[in-house]
Amino acid sequence: MAFYASRRKLRPKEHDETGGELNIIPYLDIMMNLIMFMLLSITGFAMLGIINVSAPSYGGPPATQTNPNDKPPLTLTVAISDKPGAAGGFILAATGAVLPGVNPTGPTIPKKGNDFDYAALTAKMKEIKAAFPNETKLIISADPTVEYSVLVHTMDATRETSDHQKLFFDVTLAQM
Repeated sequence: MAFYASRRKLRPKEHDETGGELNIIPYLDIMMNLIMFMLLSITGFAMLGIINVSAPSYGGPPATQTNPNDKPPLTLTVAISDKPGAAGGFILAATGAVLPGVNPTGPTIPKKGNDFDYAALTAKMKEIKAAFPNETKLIISADPTVEYSVLVHTMDATRETSDHQKLFFDVTLAQM
């Protein structure tokens, strides 16, 4: 009679060290790599959405000697009014000079229905820039009810033309 030894009995029995727990270390390694990749890729997208504006300064002008022949600064202001009817639109004003074609009693550029006329604003800014070529500063103020997108479109319309001609790119935001 032949005797066959079982192979199971010849191999030593392996003990399960994990005790039935799941090994999540490889999963955590993958997740950490993904998180670092996402954080690094988001910083590139954040740079595209930045709009440079200046905070208003509260101090007086610097004490420098002024020449009486020097022209005062233009201090151009664009106010955004979101009131319905004839009162809504862009109101342009300047303290250092008289602007050509500006209506002192109402909005300079009224709204077209419910929309703001950004093309007319850009054309008016181009006209003012032709009269004052050395000016770069602009103050934009808005009603509290004006949406943020209207403010951004106004900044875009006053900074440069569609053919990338620089207008008033040094923007300061103010409250109306």
